Amino acid sequence: MTQYDFLLKGGQVIDPANNIDAPLDLAVRGDRIAQVAPDIPSAQAAQTIDVSGLYVTPGLIDIHVHVYHTREPETLSIIADHHTFRSGVTTVVDTGTAGARHFLHFKRTVIDRWKTRIFAFINIVNSGMRGPFEQDVSEMDPALAASIVLAYPDDCVGIKTAHYWVSKPFDDAHPPWAAVDRALEASELCQKPLMVDFWHREGRTYQELLRKMQPGDIHTHVYAQQFPILNNANMPADFMFEARERGIIFDLGHGAGSFWFRQAIPAFNGGFPPDSISTDLHIGNVNGVVHDMLNTMSKLLCMGMPLNDVISRSTVAPAREIGHPELGSLSIGAEADIAVLRQERGAFGFVDCGYARMNGDRKLSCEMTIRAGEIVYDLNGRSTPLWEDAPPKYWQIRYPSGAIEP
Repeated sequence: MTQYDFLLKGGQVIDPANNIDAPLDLAVRGDRIAQVAPDIPSAQAAQTIDVSGLYVTPGLIDIHVHVYHTREPETLSIIADHHTFRSGVTTVVDTGTAGARHFLHFKRTVIDRWKTRIFAFINIVNSGMRGPFEQDVSEMDPALAASIVLAYPDDCVGIKTAHYWVSKPFDDAHPPWAAVDRALEASELCQKPLMVDFWHREGRTYQELLRKMQPGDIHTHVYAQQFPILNNANMPADFMFEARERGIIFDLGHGAGSFWFRQAIPAFNGGFPPDSISTDLHIGNVNGVVHDMLNTMSKLLCMGMPLNDVISRSTVAPAREIGHPELGSLSIGAEADIAVLRQERGAFGFVDCGYARMNGDRKLSCEMTIRAGEIVYDLNGRSTPLWEDAPPKYWQIRYPSGAIEP
């Protein structure tokens, strides 16, 4: 009698949460990781999948996306499952597309429907993102935003503030720090982190923002062009290290306009890598400069970040940042969210938000993704038999949902 449903055999397991980077096999039973060990006998599994020459990692976690695609008016959101599994991502966090007014609709029509695990940062603006209401201070209700986070702890991971910058100049009706201050208040009320998207201009400075933020708060878009993160010597400014020492988290948040090599490379070379890697994926950049999580990770890889660190900042680090340390690892007993990745070698080009190119000699691609023990993406059919050897059920159509059609 077999012990495991399937066995991933012959891969290089990278599990930074458990300090593992070694050739190991991984066995799955039900929706859980059952064993990680050298040379697990194939006879112990109902199915053995050869992953020789590939990397077996925890399912990737992208903590800055926009996936509330059922929202009206349109919010640039993508459909989660269409873009996650093909890049090894099993968990995402929608960052403020929904405020308190629309969260239940977001939960009912998206979060509860898709296989991708979806969390949410609740926008301090009741009506969420992408509209004139983002400049309306009366829409910023700390108690209401916090109440949603507290009422739905399985879905909500914190508060988001963004896009409060259109009104010029700031005046009595538009105090310069209204959105940030009210978001900080909501974060304090629900005891969850705040994620900040920010554009500094007269009336507020970047350094003042970092001083306002609390330990555990997340500053996304760290390498955006507007932030004075580099000093006159083109090195990371001292206040950046001071903020990190105080517990402020710096997330990549690539996006359509927030990642620039002229910021990222000097900062990285000067000892200031991002704490986590995320895409800010939406329909405005999925076919532009971002593409997916693996393309974003590959940029850091080609900038010189070791592969283990790239995986760490895409798994265990974001899991910790959003308060879900049970995710982002391959621990025995953990839910079986797994990515099987390939590191390709060759001549590749990577583009930043100014449409400037960095050449690289490697990139990551996804061979297989497993979500809660189910193989949801299998690029080269590693989990399937050769057609000549297929059993009679080969003549039936088996859908990813499990339905079978004769």
